[in-house]
Amino acid sequence: MTLIVMSGLPGSGKSTVAKRLAADLGCAVISVDTIERGLHEAGVDASEPIGLAAYAVANRLVHAQLSMGHTVIADAVNHHPEARQAWLDLAAEHKIDIRVIHVECSDEALHRARLESRVHELRVVPWERVVALRETWAPWPVETESVDTAPG
Repeated sequence: MTLIVMSGLPGSGKSTVAKRLAADLGCAVISVDTIERGLHEAGVDASEPIGLAAYAVANRLVHAQLSMGHTVIADAVNHHPEARQAWLDLAAEHKIDIRVIHVECSDEALHRARLESRVHELRVVPWERVVALRETWAPWPVETESVDTAPG
């Protein structure tokens, strides 16, 4: 049993990598974006800041899966230190390994094109938001694996 945490900028390919990995491992993917969409569909205004709340819901869902002995993938940007710490705490609570997979697209033009053309769970994320996140990105306090989704 392992907790696998996806991490990376919007549009980098995290969800695609998570889905492929889940198919290989036969495990669930819990996506913060899907939870946010559900909250919006339930009537929470899309302009409301629900980011950390969606992470808290995802954390509880992952906890339930881990409690049943399942490996699970948590799919989110995971930029915020509190969100990251919650995953680390959850792995420690369950006394299991955590794998953090940092997904990036090293081809900026391709990354931007993917972001702008994707059909996604959430509202459109402006490229400027991605640039701002990239400029403030800090390393995780644990070892991470890197996956570059740019061809080549």
